[in-house]
Amino acid sequence: MVQPYCASEQRYLADRYVEGTCPHCAFDGARGDQCDNCGRTLDPKDLQGMTCRICGGTPEFRETEHFFLKLSAFEDQLLDWVRKQDHWRPNVRNFTIGYLEGGLHDRAITRDIEWGVPIPLDGYEDKRLYVWFEAVIGYLSASIEWAHNNGTPEAWKPFWEDGSRAYYFMGKDNIPFHTVIWPAMLLGYGGLNLPYDVPANEYLNLEGFKLSTSRNWAVWLPDYLDRYEPDPLRYVIAANLPETSDSDFSWREYVRRNNDELVATYGNLVHRVLSMVSRNFDSVLPDPGELDEVSGALLAEAQRRFDETEAYLEAVRLRQALQSSMALAQTANRYLDQKEPWRAVRSDKADAAQTLWTAVSVINCLKTTLYPFLPFSSQKLHTMLG
Repeated sequence: MVQPYCASEQRYLADRYVEGTCPHCAFDGARGDQCDNCGRTLDPKDLQGMTCRICGGTPEFRETEHFFLKLSAFEDQLLDWVRKQDHWRPNVRNFTIGYLEGGLHDRAITRDIEWGVPIPLDGYEDKRLYVWFEAVIGYLSASIEWAHNNGTPEAWKPFWEDGSRAYYFMGKDNIPFHTVIWPAMLLGYGGLNLPYDVPANEYLNLEGFKLSTSRNWAVWLPDYLDRYEPDPLRYVIAANLPETSDSDFSWREYVRRNNDELVATYGNLVHRVLSMVSRNFDSVLPDPGELDEVSGALLAEAQRRFDETEAYLEAVRLRQALQSSMALAQTANRYLDQKEPWRAVRSDKADAAQTLWTAVSVINCLKTTLYPFLPFSSQKLHTMLG
């Protein structure tokens, strides 16, 4: 096979060492192994106007020898499998089907580079396994290594056999590696479970521009945590997850969602209920007795939302899971406005106690359903409520 070679640097140029225009979407910054704009995997020969990223010169192609993964042998099997994954996100499933229908080509799994996992064969000491091949093997090899290190050499098998479900979370640029290449490797090995779900996200931009650590365009967590609590950031990102299309994080939206949603809806519910319980009942509510119709209806709604949130989380529909929980908080606030326990406590303390008992029960439900999104706040409530 032929690979790009830079005569100036006197070295072969592995995929990311060359850059050019993508033949599929015309993106100018495509690399030799993948286009970050459209997500298609590439061969360096596909690039138009290819340049060396070290010196900026024009590479030439020279003959070299490499090992290949015979992806073409798994094309039909993979396509049949992916078409059955109706629970996948549409963007992941559609991208993968289109990728497979375009035809699979065998891909080299070694490179002429100095750093990496060496090939354990005589005569190939100058070759290395390329990262996209050996990295995904780590899912399996790490679990086998863990089992051996813990003195239970067979303990890895339940994770990979007998109907276990593996979820792979990533950005959309890694979709083909986990829906095509890794499954092909597992099929070739035989007897191990293929990915159950690959809930890949689209891109989350920052103030309208792509996140880039090299350009210092990011939210740096150490700096953020020096100033603010973690839960508001977790909430805003979860509410705006790019599950099916690109989304944008902005500080203006951060402030709006924190004030108008997290504080005004959930925080307000918790604060006024627990404050009234503390002030009027010394933090101990009596038995509520038989619930009135509206209180019983709210608890039924809480159970429905609990089950709904559980189903959304199981399906990795995280935004909908969060929306369901916040909808319950809004319903609980309307319930309080209707029942007015701050007035009832002066004329019918038993009714006020029942109202607050019902509201605390809803908060107890919310601290559980919101735990994946607001773990620190939920833990504080768990400590308070028991």
